[in-house]
Amino acid sequence: MKLKSFGVFGNPIKHSKSPLIHNACFLTFQKELGFLGHYHPILLPLESRIKNEFLHLGLSGANVTLPFKERAFQICDKIKGIALECASVNTLVLENDELVGYNTDALGFYLSLKHQNYQNDQNALILGAGGSAKALACGLQKQGLKVSVLNRSARGLDFFQRLGCDCFMEPPKSAFDLIINATSASLHNELPLNKEVLKGYFKESKLAYDLAYGFLTPFLSLAKELKIPFQDGKDMLIYQASLSFEKFSDSQIPYSKAFEVMRSVF
Repeated sequence: MKLKSFGVFGNPIKHSKSPLIHNACFLTFQKELGFLGHYHPILLPLESRIKNEFLHLGLSGANVTLPFKERAFQICDKIKGIALECASVNTLVLENDELVGYNTDALGFYLSLKHQNYQNDQNALILGAGGSAKALACGLQKQGLKVSVLNRSARGLDFFQRLGCDCFMEPPKSAFDLIINATSASLHNELPLNKEVLKGYFKESKLAYDLAYGFLTPFLSLAKELKIPFQDGKDMLIYQASLSFEKFSDSQIPYSKAFEVMRSVF
């Protein structure tokens, strides 16, 4: 049987569960696919050229995580779907010798909220302004939520302003229903915001959501302490991964089938 290689680019990357859940799908669906896929983690030095690495490794597809999603958007031969709007790519697929970029974060995040029966008619505060934040802002706005973005610097905020989000470099004195940590603070075991400020937001919120997964982050720990409903990024990971797998399979395997397999192993 033909072998195909896939992977996930990131830095850091050793924490990633993407290889576990994707390899489970490649094993389960190899007969339908007509090939056996192998998916592995790829630690990419910060100065690396993503496209060169992709081609050098002979990959058929890849996911992209922190901190490369915005750079991945810039190196594709073609961009499809909502990735065009959010200027962020988390899925790369080789199609007819062209590197095509997609974004499955936006829909993956929304599906994870829907899975928790979260209501749409609310407002959200996104902490951070990177590639994941861009995808979430696009996706949430499409679902009718009012989106605000808080970032420590002006870098990247112009994108959100063009999108119609309220943008801040200092914590706004407002209440938000949904607080999303889209920073890398949790990977460094830190809070993304001053503890007392975050407490104030949590006390007025209905859900605290951290994109990090696999452990009780300081962000989620604080929400738990205040008895605020909270959620980590596990469901989002599985939804975005199953949507990516659908792309890797050339739509032979619907994301709903991939989701069930991935959920069974993680």
